[in-house]
Amino acid sequence: MPAGQIRFARGCLVCLPGRCQLMDLQPPHLLFLGDVVNPLDAKTAMGVLDWRPEDCIGQFRLPGCGVDLGLPDLTPEAAVALGAKSLLLGVAPLGGDLASPWVASIRAALESGLSVVSGLHQRLADIPELQLAAEATGVALVDVRVPPRDIGIGSGRKRSGNRLLTVGTDCCVGKKYTALAVARALTDAGVDATFRATGQTGIMIAGSGIPVDGVVADFLSGAC
Repeated sequence: MPAGQIRFARGCLVCLPGRCQLMDLQPPHLLFLGDVVNPLDAKTAMGVLDWRPEDCIGQFRLPGCGVDLGLPDLTPEAAVALGAKSLLLGVAPLGGDLASPWVASIRAALESGLSVVSGLHQRLADIPELQLAAEATGVALVDVRVPPRDIGIGSGRKRSGNRLLTVGTDCCVGKKYTALAVARALTDAGVDATFRATGQTGIMIAGSGIPVDGVVADFLSGAC
């Protein structure tokens, strides 16, 4: 069943009275795997590939990488020649920081004309080397894990429709996949259903959402 059968709330990161913020993830993507050896560290790339395969052109692996998504191994230049628009950082290391050895490769991707999409806690825009490269080539640094401004507190106001929340005891036990599978099944059954993302990988899949682990605790209930 193609993932496109799910109706995502795509294009709108958050809707507030009088304004709407848009998120442009600039597909198709070259998936960056760095030099990770643990498949769990590549869960973002795997999630995007599983649910948005049409957005994935190839994988970019550094020496020592022990993860293989089964996609063509491409350099940024080769990916651009095939139509790639962005390098999507498909890794989620503990701590959420960008490993220093990866910076040169990401800069090279920027210099080749690829925008860079990241869901790490460390923001691309805060790394001067990458910021300068992006400005020089006119491409974008897209930090997904940035919550919208002016999130209100929880109001208790009754909402329309029904909601199903998937919960788990760890970060990668299948909450997102369960929600996506339920949304797909409901859609196939003719139910008007959408998947709403609360984490970086889900936002990359759906094109919208709020990264709740980046929201100040006082406003979590309002964000949800």
